[in-house]
Amino acid sequence: MFTVTLSAKVYNAYQLKQVNDILRLMLKGLKVKTEILGATRRRWIQVSVSGEDEEVALHYLEKEIGLCPEDFAKLKRFSVIKGYVTALRKTGERIYVDAGIFKPDAIDIEIPLHRLQAQLVDGRKVPLQRIIDLFGFCENLPLTVKVYSINRKDNHVEAMLSEKQLAQYREWIKSLLDRLIILGASASEVKQALKMARCNRDVIDIEQLGFFEWAVVCKLGTDAAGLIPKIGRKLRNANLTIFNPRKIISFTEMPFYLRE
Repeated sequence: MFTVTLSAKVYNAYQLKQVNDILRLMLKGLKVKTEILGATRRRWIQVSVSGEDEEVALHYLEKEIGLCPEDFAKLKRFSVIKGYVTALRKTGERIYVDAGIFKPDAIDIEIPLHRLQAQLVDGRKVPLQRIIDLFGFCENLPLTVKVYSINRKDNHVEAMLSEKQLAQYREWIKSLLDRLIILGASASEVKQALKMARCNRDVIDIEQLGFFEWAVVCKLGTDAAGLIPKIGRKLRNANLTIFNPRKIISFTEMPFYLRE
């Protein structure tokens, strides 16, 4: 039997049951049993995996969802891991990402402002607040990062956005379509909110960012910001932010979406 922490978070106790149902569906056909053990203090999902196919199931979960590093001592330089934005100090010089490092103590990974400037705005000395606004950074936003500096003496870790994360942004920008990012809701809740707000005609797709994180892809010409008042009333416990490709292109004054 293995006990692992998935690279995914829940926002309330009821969502743990939903995760249990999702895992059973994902691992259908394998001779394996999964049990949700609960959530950590910082809301990471912990699960036990046992049975004849437990190693196969574990590798599949690691590939499809990801597993938290858990122990700071096991964290390696150049690791690519999924985390969640945990703190935005808008007047500061970095954003903080919780990537599931909680042994012996919880440690956030830092992304310095100069890295964000280099990766997102062609190295311009753009204030952190402006980058936050441009790319829709907010608390609980999933990000995939690449670790490049580990100071074990001071319990300090720095990272940059991973190539996978940058590729997603390039794809989003190239599409020219607004995305409404919804954090903290299930798929059924998002679909129901869109239906009740009568916004289905403004949407062409719902992209999954995590178990309870979604990017609602708007039709060309639909302003995602205009959907927030309508949908926000139906999802009062979720965080909403927007990703607007045209605003990014206009600000950077360059064909960012064509860059590799």
